[in-house]
Amino acid sequence: MVFESFHVPTKAELENSSSLELRTYYSANASINTNLSTPSIPPTIPKVFEDTIAITGERTARMAVSQYQGVLQNFLVGLVNAKRILEIGTFTGSSAIFFANALKRNGVKPTDTDKKPVIGLDISDTYAEVARSNFASAGVEDYIEIVVGDARESLAQLEGQTFDVIFLDADKLSYRQYYDTILEKNILSENGIIIADNTAFDCVTPFINIPVPVPEDAKPLDVPFGSYPESSEFGKGVHEFNEYLRKDPRCEAVMLPIATGITLIRRINNTNNN
Repeated sequence: MVFESFHVPTKAELENSSSLELRTYYSANASINTNLSTPSIPPTIPKVFEDTIAITGERTARMAVSQYQGVLQNFLVGLVNAKRILEIGTFTGSSAIFFANALKRNGVKPTDTDKKPVIGLDISDTYAEVARSNFASAGVEDYIEIVVGDARESLAQLEGQTFDVIFLDADKLSYRQYYDTILEKNILSENGIIIADNTAFDCVTPFINIPVPVPEDAKPLDVPFGSYPESSEFGKGVHEFNEYLRKDPRCEAVMLPIATGITLIRRINNTNNN
């Protein structure tokens, strides 16, 4: 059993869950503070998830961030006192709503600069329109701008702007290109963080200890692929990004085994202090 964003487990499901599943749900539940002036979970988020399922089907709707992950991202936005956020892959807008919510808590106003505090890049006109409608319903449309097009091209055009939090959640096989562009064009602010989503999909983890680039005759662990997307090629590509990141002297990264894996990345100042 997996506790999804759009499903509140019953008592019977909880009693039949594994210790890891129960720990995950307990942790998520313990992270929601209903007494904050800006709520942990924006009020419209449950409806966004429901509508996303109705529009895309339950399988595709899993691309939306979970409520637990949204709360975590809110916390990280507060931790670095972020003022601007870049989201690469917006889908129907749930994570962007969480981000706008967190910026409100940071005291950011949409009129603080001539550019909106949250920029979302997405390749789909259809999802962008759904997201814009969701932003309006959440009252955060003034905080978020969506740029439709190939994120690799749109990202390069952001040179000269900096962001305190950058969320990678678009084409997973382009993660390395996104990452390199962000660093090479100094799009990440000095103390900013990158959040890379879906870095430990079930089709990625069987590649543990396999060298990169992954050889054609590589033999990943013989385990069933349990989560979307069920693709060995996809798994290989994300594993290669993870290994590239793990060996990159420019940044420090830590992967959290939350949902399908979240990697937190920060730039390292390589100046020697001898």
